[in-house]
Amino acid sequence: MKVLISLSSFGAAETGRHGQLWCTDLAQQAGADGVEVRGELLRDAATELPALAGRAAVYSSPEGLWTPRGELDEAALARGVQAAQVLRAPRLKMSIGGFSPSSHASLHRLKALLQAAPQVELVIENDQTATAGTLAAIQAFFAAQAQAGLDLGMTFDMGNWHWQGECPLQAAQALAPYVRYVHCKGVQRLPAKWVAVPLADSVAPWRAVLRALPADVPHAIEYPLVGDDLVTVTREQVAFIRAAREAA
Repeated sequence: MKVLISLSSFGAAETGRHGQLWCTDLAQQAGADGVEVRGELLRDAATELPALAGRAAVYSSPEGLWTPRGELDEAALARGVQAAQVLRAPRLKMSIGGFSPSSHASLHRLKALLQAAPQVELVIENDQTATAGTLAAIQAFFAAQAQAGLDLGMTFDMGNWHWQGECPLQAAQALAPYVRYVHCKGVQRLPAKWVAVPLADSVAPWRAVLRALPADVPHAIEYPLVGDDLVTVTREQVAFIRAAREAA
């Protein structure tokens, strides 16, 4: 089982100050098996993406696959695929955005577009929105894509379910057959919002969620990694995820 680092874990300020290449080097020093490059944190994609080529396991696009009106966003998909290709990343992660019943007809077009870029595997993540972050929305999407002859996998974010009041364990039990990548994220509740925290500090039943998910897929840290010695902090968290997964 590979442990990756989502580079958003180092925070927007730290990543903005040093760049994602610096963060990738740090993750490697800490013993991570790879990284997830974040599109929303790129300062200059034209130079950063080529510099990171061959170093990333996943490219995370901040764009949804469907617009708020339910139309397939071919331009967003093309941008994501192109970035993944420049990175030589085998996986592209996106949310379904505004996918709705009216979007079903466009799944055949999505299939054709993905067949034109076979070196990039698209995986769908549950985000923190009502249209793309509830169990009902994700289940409806995976049922529809299967009917259209697609075989997409899922990035299961353990923490994002809470933003929509969903049960992560129920989601894990229902969606496990689709899961090809796991975002490890603990959560705590502040008075006005949920926040991401290390799994060990989470109020969620993360051990049970891990047990419900496939063990042989990559698991990425996607919670804040902070401290004066970031290499040591990151190394400890990589070891924690490996041990937690083995214990599950």
